[in-house]
This record gives sequence, C-alpha cells and structure tokens, in this order.
Amino acid sequence: MKFVVKYFSEIAIKSKPVRRRFIRQLADNLRALLRDIDPAVVVHKGWDKLQVQTSEQDATVLATMVEAMCNTPGITYVLEVSEHSLPELGAIVEQVLPVYGQRLEGKTFAVRCKRSGTHDFTSIEVERVVGGAVLARSGAAGVKLVNPDVTVELEISKQTLFVIGRRHRGLGGYPIGSLDAVISLISGGFDSPVASYLTMKRGMRTHFLFFNLGGRDHEIGVKEVALYLWQKYGCNQRVLFISVPFEEVVAELLDKVEDRQMGVILKRMMLRVGDRLAGELDVDALVTGECVAQVSSQTLRNLSVIDRVTDRLVLRPLIATDKEDIVRMAKAIGTGELAARMPEYCGVISVNPTTRARLDRVEAQEQYFDMAILDRALANKTQTRIDQLAQEELERLDVEVLSVPLANSTIIDIRHPSEEELAPLKLHIPVIKIPFYELHSRASELVQGGTYMLYCGKGVMSRLHASHLLESCELDIKVYAP
Repeated sequence: MKFVVKYFSEIAIKSKPVRRRFIRQLADNLRALLRDIDPAVVVHKGWDKLQVQTSEQDATVLATMVEAMCNTPGITYVLEVSEHSLPELGAIVEQVLPVYGQRLEGKTFAVRCKRSGTHDFTSIEVERVVGGAVLARSGAAGVKLVNPDVTVELEISKQTLFVIGRRHRGLGGYPIGSLDAVISLISGGFDSPVASYLTMKRGMRTHFLFFNLGGRDHEIGVKEVALYLWQKYGCNQRVLFISVPFEEVVAELLDKVEDRQMGVILKRMMLRVGDRLAGELDVDALVTGECVAQVSSQTLRNLSVIDRVTDRLVLRPLIATDKEDIVRMAKAIGTGELAARMPEYCGVISVNPTTRARLDRVEAQEQYFDMAILDRALANKTQTRIDQLAQEELERLDVEVLSVPLANSTIIDIRHPSEEELAPLKLHIPVIKIPFYELHSRASELVQGGTYMLYCGKGVMSRLHASHLLESCELDIKVYAP
C-alpha cells in the first residue's frame, strides 16, 4: 500500500533551506510514528510530497496508519494511491476502474487531474478522455462537473500516474520540532490543553508544566491529558512533564496577601517558576490558556501586570477566542471529555478580585510573601520525560505487565472511544469498555477482589491508571500489553 502525504501549504512558501529542514523534520516524525505500527515502513522525501510505502494489507493496521498521519502536524492531506508507470492516454482507464469501479455504480462523477512535468497532452485532455472511457465502461449514472457524487482523482508526475483512492484531511501546521520549544502551563481544564495542542500543531515542541494545587488525583488527571495530547499529536517527540507542588505557595498567599490581589499574584508566582524552568531548559517562551476577560485575572490590565514579572515571551493562543469555541475545539481534539470530568482547583478564590490591578500595589503585597517558599516548591519539583511517566508509576507500586491475558481475568479497554472504534479488541475472555477518563469514577462498578487487566494499545495510559487503581481500590489490577 502506498500513501502520498501532501505538505501544509505554508511550507511551500518557505525559502529552500527552510523548506528542506521542515520536510526532513516531517519525514523523521512520520518514520518514528509509523515504525511503531509497521517496523518495515519506508518514507521517501520529495520536494512537494512524501511517499509512504507499507507492505501491510490488514485494514485495521492501515486505518491506524492513516489516523496517525492525519494527526501529525505539517500535513494537509494523506492520499491512498495506486502508482503506475504512465500509460498511453487511452489506457489510463485500466488503472482507474479497479479503484473506482464499484463506487461509481449509479453515481454521477467527474475526473480531476493534476499534472507536473512535460507531456504532449493537457490536464483537461486527460479528464475528458478518461471521463469518457469511465462512463462507457462503468455503471455510472453520468458525468457531472459541478458537485458530482464521486470525484475521480488523478495525479501525473513526469512519467508516473497516481490514482487517488481516498483523500484524508490532515491537521495542517508545521512539523513538530521544526520550530523552537515552549513550556505550556497546563491545568487539565478546557483551555490550557487546547492552547498546548495549538502550539504543537504549529510545530513547537511543547513541554508541560503543572502546578499541583489539588493533590495526587489532580496530578493524575492532568497527566492523563498531557499523555493523551502527546500520544495523539506529539509525534513521539521527547518532552517533559514537570510538576511543581504549589499547596504551600497558595497557603502563604491566603495568609499574607490582600484578598483582592491574590489571583493576579498567584499567576505571577506561576510565571516566576515557569521563567526559571525555561531558563534551565533554554526555552524562549511560555504558553498559557488565558483568554481576555474570561475570568477576573484575565483582563488586559491584569494580564499586563502578570507579564511584568518576566522578560520571557508569554504566548496565549486563545487570547481572543470565545469559550464556546474553545470547548468545541477541545471536543474536536479529544480533550473535552477529560476536561469536563476534571475537578476544579482554583487555589485562591477572592471575594472581590481586582480587574484593574496596579503594579505598585501588587509588588507591595508581594513584599509580604516569603519567596523561600517559591524556591522550595521549585526544588521539590518532579521532572520526567512524558513517555516515562507510566514507568515511574509501575516502579513505585510494582504493577505486573503481561503480554497474554489471564484466563480468569477481565480486560478493561480504557482507550478513547474513537481509538476503540478504529480497532476493536477481540479476545476469548470478557472485555469491558471504560474510557480512561471515566475509570476512577466508575471503579465502584468493578467486583472487589476480581482480577482486571487494563489495555490501552500503547501501554502507557494503562500503566498509569493501573498504579493509581492499585493505590485507591481493593482490586487485583494488572496491565495487558500484547
């Protein structure tokens, strides 16, 4: 099976050196992703497209490869193609009918051809000749040039003919790793995961920085979100998940700082920590999910005062986005359901928070804050490569990982519903479906003392949740990783 990968249109307008770098990065990203699915996959670089060749014929495996490519930043379209040496014009129909014949039964159609290279015919001539032959030799209802039921797509590149069987829409954006890295302040709600997704889509390697205000359950929830984003859109890039304990910081604010200023000062404390971590990691920008006037701390005046605490660039991809649009985007990328179940940990709630903070007043209030507490929080941070988060949990609680399901066990498929539908799990033992973001709220449905094996496809999310369930429930929990 061959796929043709079309680059995001903005890549084409870059200078030649930049375009080469972006293409090389995208090819590297796809190889890293697809070799987890097919170790023998081959990715060929081209100036206007990538070609991906696999010997896999299994429909489920091919669908998984298509989904992985469609979720890879830098791609506009993924085309399923059959490739042939360019025949005589009248013989092109012989390559078209095996691909489109059944789909044309009783349908109107049009032929569309894109052509590059030197030929003694035009693209319009190809469309006319092939269209006439297809109409004569298929059960099509007729030719319809505007809004046809089926579009027969052809591409001719020099002496090669590509018959495009299916066209899948990609994310667009730039290949991750082609631009500088950022640190995204992530809380697990609707906003910050969408902001992180947008920076990833734009080609920025995105580290995750979490300020823990709500204990272990809150941290597990945010790790779920970060893992989900990295697995689906992160192209296997090596990024960090950094967790900073902020309970003592919040306690100090509640004790020492004027009520009206607490929200702004808390955000300034977070940016202080982010700035120091960015310096350690040689990162030029921080990312937040803030949006103008969504809450009291996010007025323009307050954001200006918050940003004065750092000279580093603070990116806010959602700054002028309506909340409804943010929620809609979260649902589209798959983080909406996770966010809806995430507990709110506001840290500080002011009775009458300021919406027009003054820098002099804020700085005066910060004089009462013991900055040694901030230093202590930073010293107690945990910093882990995101692909190793689950392994840390395994080592901490000794979770058993098995490649073969136990006869007396029940498999819990914790994948996101979209993943589960793509490749249903079929085993000889019972399988129940509980998405990972519902697992802990539905743990009471499981039989105490029963043996359950968590399955998630890649094995990362299942390891993370197995350790958490072992700690919080009286269940025999293992991981099924075939």
